[in-house]
Amino acid sequence: MKTVIVIAAIAATVILMSHKVHDNNISKEKAELKDFSKPDEVREFPKGKVELVKIGNATVGRATFQPGWKWSESVQPLAKTKSCTAPHFQYHVSGTIMVKMDDGTLLECKPGEVSLLPMGHDAWVVGDEPAVVVDFQGMIDYAKTKKN
Repeated sequence: MKTVIVIAAIAATVILMSHKVHDNNISKEKAELKDFSKPDEVREFPKGKVELVKIGNATVGRATFQPGWKWSESVQPLAKTKSCTAPHFQYHVSGTIMVKMDDGTLLECKPGEVSLLPMGHDAWVVGDEPAVVVDFQGMIDYAKTKKN
């Protein structure tokens, strides 16, 4: 139950912050409901995938990383950057991810935690369980192939 409340609070904050307020201070947006079982887009990469849903003015991503996944091995060849340049604001649903920031800071992200990661990091799955995160910020361009 605590997990559901945290996810709902984060999602509500992001959605509310992304909606425009009109002159009369009443939003004219319509209510929406989306389901990750029917994502708007799916991006697959070695040992992982990202499912995206677009809702209101926001894009929310659910990433699943299999054991053995590491950003610098699975996504870096697509991104063609030294480290991950996507900032992330994410809720950790399951599994454990170790994050190493470019400045050397290490963060071990576990289920039930929320992380805010600025651009400039590598990450990998720790252990034998897939890691699942719901990201409210950094998945719009995540794992898209960059052209030289």
